[in-house]
Amino acid sequence: MAGDSGGIIHIPWYATALRSNDLEAALEEIAPLALRYGASEYEVIRYRDDRYKFIQTATFEDPADFERYWYGEDFASWRQLNSGFYQVPVLYGWTDRTSHGTAVVDAADVPAGAASGAGPDDE
Repeated sequence: MAGDSGGIIHIPWYATALRSNDLEAALEEIAPLALRYGASEYEVIRYRDDRYKFIQTATFEDPADFERYWYGEDFASWRQLNSGFYQVPVLYGWTDRTSHGTAVVDAADVPAGAASGAGPDDE
């Protein structure tokens, strides 16, 4: 983390034996709460080559907002309820985005009906 500024927090999770689906469901509950604590976005990623491995990310402008999220009552209760689903310790780390991109599609270039799944060949 550069100085006291925010960034993207990466929280690695590793599920305990036979609990990967339970951990996925639990992360789907707690991850969106980051938005209540000041995150601008969040994400949970599950690895394909190791279905027990997850990365939770959230972008915070102020590290204090993340600390309120991580150490707050919501996450403390979540950890207590779901402690059997993941291995400890859970060691998070701050990262800085160095590059990012998305594809932007001009609406004029999209065939009529494509948004509903019906393209010119489907009619």
